[in-house]
Amino acid sequence: MKYLGFVSLFALMIWVSHTGLVGCQKPAVVNLGAIFTFDSVIGRAAKPAMEAAISDINGTPTILNGTHLNLFMKDAACNVFLGSTDAFQVIEKEVVAIIGPQSSSIAHMISEIANGLQVPLVSYGATDPTLSALQFPFFVRTVQSDANQMIAMADLVDFYGWKEVIAIYVDDDYGRNGISVLNEELDRKLGKAYKLSLPVHFTQNDIISLLNQSKLLGPRVYVVHVNPDPQLRIFTIAKKLQMMTNNYVWLATDWLSATLDSFSPENRTALHVLQGVVGLRQHIPESKQKKDFMSRWRDMLQKGLVTSDLNAYGLCAYDTVWTVARSIEKFINDGNNLTFSSTYKLNDTKASEMHLEKLKVFDGGAVLLEDILHANFSGLTGQVYFSSDRNIVTSGYDVINIDKMAPKIVGYWSSMFGFLVSPPETLRRIQNSYSDIDQKLRNVTWPGGKTERPRGWVIADDERPLRIGVPYRASFVEFVTELPGSHKIEGYCIDVFTEALKLVPYAVPYKFELFGDGRFNPSYGKLAKMVADDVFDAAVGDIAIVKNRTKIVDFSQPYITTGLVIVAPIRSSKSSAWVFLKPFTIDMWCMTAAAFLIIAVVIWILEHRVNDSFRGPPRRQLVTMFMFSFSTLFKTNQEETVSTHGRIVMVVWLFLLMVITSSYTANLTSILTVQQLSSPITGIDSLISSSWPIGYQVGSFAYGYLSQTLNIHKSRLVELHTPEEYESSLRRGPDNGGVGAIVDELPYVELFLSNRTDFGIIGQPFTKSGWGFAFQRDSALAVDISTAILKLSENGKLQDLHEKWFCKLGCPGARKSESEPNQLHLVSFWGLYLLCGSITLAALLLFILRTVHQFARYRRRQRRLCSPSSSVHSTTRCSQVIFNFFDFIDEKEEAIKKMFMQCEINPVPETPSSTAA
Repeated sequence: MKYLGFVSLFALMIWVSHTGLVGCQKPAVVNLGAIFTFDSVIGRAAKPAMEAAISDINGTPTILNGTHLNLFMKDAACNVFLGSTDAFQVIEKEVVAIIGPQSSSIAHMISEIANGLQVPLVSYGATDPTLSALQFPFFVRTVQSDANQMIAMADLVDFYGWKEVIAIYVDDDYGRNGISVLNEELDRKLGKAYKLSLPVHFTQNDIISLLNQSKLLGPRVYVVHVNPDPQLRIFTIAKKLQMMTNNYVWLATDWLSATLDSFSPENRTALHVLQGVVGLRQHIPESKQKKDFMSRWRDMLQKGLVTSDLNAYGLCAYDTVWTVARSIEKFINDGNNLTFSSTYKLNDTKASEMHLEKLKVFDGGAVLLEDILHANFSGLTGQVYFSSDRNIVTSGYDVINIDKMAPKIVGYWSSMFGFLVSPPETLRRIQNSYSDIDQKLRNVTWPGGKTERPRGWVIADDERPLRIGVPYRASFVEFVTELPGSHKIEGYCIDVFTEALKLVPYAVPYKFELFGDGRFNPSYGKLAKMVADDVFDAAVGDIAIVKNRTKIVDFSQPYITTGLVIVAPIRSSKSSAWVFLKPFTIDMWCMTAAAFLIIAVVIWILEHRVNDSFRGPPRRQLVTMFMFSFSTLFKTNQEETVSTHGRIVMVVWLFLLMVITSSYTANLTSILTVQQLSSPITGIDSLISSSWPIGYQVGSFAYGYLSQTLNIHKSRLVELHTPEEYESSLRRGPDNGGVGAIVDELPYVELFLSNRTDFGIIGQPFTKSGWGFAFQRDSALAVDISTAILKLSENGKLQDLHEKWFCKLGCPGARKSESEPNQLHLVSFWGLYLLCGSITLAALLLFILRTVHQFARYRRRQRRLCSPSSSVHSTTRCSQVIFNFFDFIDEKEEAIKKMFMQCEINPVPETPSSTAA
């Protein structure tokens, strides 16, 4: 039993030792797979770059330390099916990772295989942004994603102020998904991309057809996102089609820079077709490692070991191999084994001829994947490390401009700083904070050799002129119509448009297309809808700017102010010898005359005792009294008031007289110069409340406004077509099958009234609007035409055009009539008369009270001077008192004062008889 324990312990020690040796033993060979297209711009650089990396790794004792790295390469030949079979073939060799592919479409397929067999797929060329870590967890990207590139491209478009671009792309996963991101980014910046696709294997005819199709669109900014093409076919054909001129802008993603960088110096002459093109290139910071490898590549090129110059994808391929190698080293050093196991799902296919049972799952695939994602080292492309979405953390892009057959860097873009003229790594070191105002690029030479920023769009060209819809009017043809017997279209609106177009800073080929049959006025709402539906590019005519139309089209600045007005019959005021009596009613005239008489009497009473001008013989006083009163009307009275009460009365009287005179003058002027309405309609409210039929012009928005906004029943609305129908309906009136009034826009009404004096406008326009030209939404021409209309208004050209068309018989606006004001009634002035009468009466009462008081004193003095008479003569004394009172009033104020002074100086003593009494 004792020996049995020792034996067991010894066996256990041997097993543990053997297991430890197996677990710690490094493999002699590790296999890697690489799938890409050998004969391609990327493949010709990537193949020797990966071979160089394998050679460097196997020749460096500090990495993998004795483990040899094998790389099995397979040519996918740009074919998804071949790429998939290549993937199975390299996996049969028990590879621990697959490098590539360069094609996004092939990457989608191989990623599914890599997921199933848990083999990391590390790509240096598949840039499709939809290759996400969520869907393909074993997919890792060592090149910048097109999501990042399209953000840079959208920023470049926005940097130069363009809003619309034409995106040309190859119709596969790489092209579609990349341009989809571009469209989303432009949409965030309120821009738009017109997407035009090419077949995967496109031909010259495909390019010609696509470019000719693009000419029918407005933008002239092209974004080209295709696979690298050494023949530069798109630009070569564009140059033949005269599309590389200064009217065009060509932007290219990094496929172009990869193609150009792969050109040998002797092939640079082909770059003349790229004059002015701007592109993006993956930014790779300068380093000693990069310079040494570039020098090594040139030596290989001279020795004929490589057939292409080095591009960014070749550098990424080199770093990709090193990334996998470093991760394998860490994987082995961590004590992991490179083992593979069969899966029961594939074992079920043994009976088939596909032999899928040979495919094995890499047991350590998930661990190696984590080691790859945690890689962090300095490579040829800069610092190599990965973000959480399993994409390499990038340094941004170079912005290159091809000028004089050579690409030059005009700036840089990074997600942190935007556009710069210095490499972004220099700013990261100093941690500058940049804003939108700091965005800057060097001068760019555009197609055609100009350095000024191209406009980037055209409204139309000679091949596709601007389609302008013009209403074919049947009435009021002075605004717009087609001349009989010809196809020439003219009118006030046409002249305004052509004059405005002369001020637009670029040529706009156009052609007018009539809308309507010419027998009836067309619907302007339908015309605006046709502009919105792209039947017309614009519409020119007497188009009212109303709310429902502004929802579907853009309008220019109004070139004429308008609004709805009411037209009704009028009658002219007839001349009369007694017209001067019309401003006031009879009551007003009577009250005014009575006021003159009352003022004459009151002023005479107040001034007679103190003013010599109001004394003398009765006849003279009577003349003075009335002359003074009536002369105040002309402010020429020669007599002046002396008494305080008289002056107060005169101030109030003159104020009353000023108001009366001004009102009389204004009303008489109106009666002599203004026509009177013969219709009881005084405005839109009275028109709505009446039951009379209302006329409107066919095609005008007045019908919708009256029926929908003002809720006038449609049975009351009568459509009218011509000015002659206007006149006939108004003359017949509502009782004879006509209309009581017509509601129409002011310019039509003014033209209608220009040669008719029996009708007039009631009140003011009850809506405010204008006429403008309609354009499709977001049309740049609408802004430029609006600016041109403002210039025409400022320089007086608009007024000249208006006078040319509508002032041949006198401008309609100058003949606009208003209703005659009513006669002035007493009720309008009763407050003023009441005020004047009250003050006058108060002054008169004060005067009478003062005079009575003086007379009483005077009588008391007389009683003291003489004895009282008998009572028999009392009646006589009463009459005498009245006569004495009037005599007292007739006395001058100075004589009364003297009498009172004498009585105080020489008082008369009382007689005895008087005392006894």
